[in-house]
Amino acid sequence: MNIPSDLKYTKDHEWIKVEGNEAKIGITEYAQGELGDIVFVDISSDLSEITKGEPFGTIEAVKTVSDLFAPCNGKIIEINSKLEDKPELINNDPYGEGWIIKVEIASTNDLEDLLDSISYQTQITA
Repeated sequence: MNIPSDLKYTKDHEWIKVEGNEAKIGITEYAQGELGDIVFVDISSDLSEITKGEPFGTIEAVKTVSDLFAPCNGKIIEINSKLEDKPELINNDPYGEGWIIKVEIASTNDLEDLLDSISYQTQITA
């Protein structure tokens, strides 16, 4: 299973890739595998900010719908518009083309309690 070491992870299976004061957020390879075929991603177009630990949208697979939880506080810069027509990008490339939102991080302190790749791998294999 691919768990990139340059990302941080939540216990709810979201990942965050920080680049300066911006970050991309998505779900892990493990999460997409557990969900199965993803058919729809719902992020409200009028959502302008996310709050750490709070849902910012939902992801729908053939058999279930799951909330997406914010790994940090921040202002939404972009929602991945490719997912509207191709939600399966999350299944095919969860850490690349399958990113979900891009945010401007409110504070890097929000990232301190996130998991590194080794801790995340320990969590999902426990």
